[in-house]
Amino acid sequence: MTFTPAAAGTIKKFFSDTGTSPEDYDVIYTGDLGHVGTNLLYELLEREGVDIRCRHSDCGLIIFDREKQDVHAGGSGCGCSASVLCSFIMHRFEEGQFKNILFMSTGALMSPTSSFQGESIPGIAHLLNIKN
Repeated sequence: MTFTPAAAGTIKKFFSDTGTSPEDYDVIYTGDLGHVGTNLLYELLEREGVDIRCRHSDCGLIIFDREKQDVHAGGSGCGCSASVLCSFIMHRFEEGQFKNILFMSTGALMSPTSSFQGESIPGIAHLLNIKN
C-alpha cells in the first residue's frame, strides 16, 4: 500500500489547511485502498488524532464484493474512483443527497525505469472538495 500514507498525509493536511474536520463532510471517498489500505488509513490518521471512520467510504469496497472476489488490497485506484464518481456519487449529488464531499483518487507512480534501478515507488493522492 504505497499510496495509503500519501492518502493519510493529504487528508490530514487538508483538514489542517481548511480548519475543517470529517464531520464537515457528507462523505470522504478514497479510491481504491481496498480493505487492507482502508484499515491502514484509519490507523495512520488515528495516530495523528483524526478519525474519519464516521464519514469514510472506499470506492474499491463499493465496487468489489469481498466475499466473492479476492480483493484484499484493492484494484485500480484511478479506475475505481472514476467509475464510482461518475455514477454512484454524482447521481447522489443530482438527487440532493450530497452537498459537500471529499473525493480522493489514490495510486502509485509506476515507472519501469525507477523500478529497474531499485528505486521506491512513490504513492500519490489527489483530493477534491466537491460541493453542490
